[in-house]
Amino acid sequence: MTRRIDYDWELPPEMRQRLGSSSYGAQRVIHEQEHLMLILHEPPAGSGAERKAAVFLRKPDGAWLHKGNNPGEKALSKLLESYRAALSTFEIRHEAAETAQALFQVLGPLIPLSRAASNMQAALQAAREAAPQDSLVTDLRDRAVEIARGLELLLADTRMSLDYRLAHAAEQQARAAMEASRAQHKLNTIAALTFPLMAIGAVFGMNLHSGAENLPAWVYWAIFGAGLFMGVLLRGWVKAPEAAPPVDPASPGIARKK
Repeated sequence: MTRRIDYDWELPPEMRQRLGSSSYGAQRVIHEQEHLMLILHEPPAGSGAERKAAVFLRKPDGAWLHKGNNPGEKALSKLLESYRAALSTFEIRHEAAETAQALFQVLGPLIPLSRAASNMQAALQAAREAAPQDSLVTDLRDRAVEIARGLELLLADTRMSLDYRLAHAAEQQARAAMEASRAQHKLNTIAALTFPLMAIGAVFGMNLHSGAENLPAWVYWAIFGAGLFMGVLLRGWVKAPEAAPPVDPASPGIARKK
């Protein structure tokens, strides 16, 4: 939280007592003696650990001030537009995210942004209740509800997309492990069939004369080719695990309402 800045405002003593000495604190409303102080936060950047306060004061005559004696109406509208722009940016990033890592990069900063928008909506609702006759506050409250709802739906959609991709990857890994286990079992079967014969032949040094030693040379190449053919057949039988297909970009999600 940024340090508190004292503006040249004439505030009731009760209002000053409710302000912290080092910072303005959380998003809230302070209403004392027809003075209404609206403490909001700018959209958080990155992890959202740092909060930058945007403080507005509504005087008893209905005038809004911001950062001293500057008019506050445009600054309030600009603050909400910055939240709306952040929402649009994250919607584009979410649509472009094709991997779990990309979704993590969207989800990280989206969580504090959604929380800040929800707290801003609550603060504007409190301001609406404190000044029900102010049409500007009512309009800002309605816009804040729309922004907070959009961020909430986008956050839920991002989480669902991430869960879908993680579940899909886990399923493919389990399938590949099962196929590898089956291939290993087939190799073990081949070894079990051939090892005893090779072991006995090696122990007794078998070199029997069958008459095949005098056959033409082409017979050797025929046997060699038959061996290669059997190797190809065995390779097809002991099938390697297939690569996991890519995740469908149109993964299930929550339709965001505008």
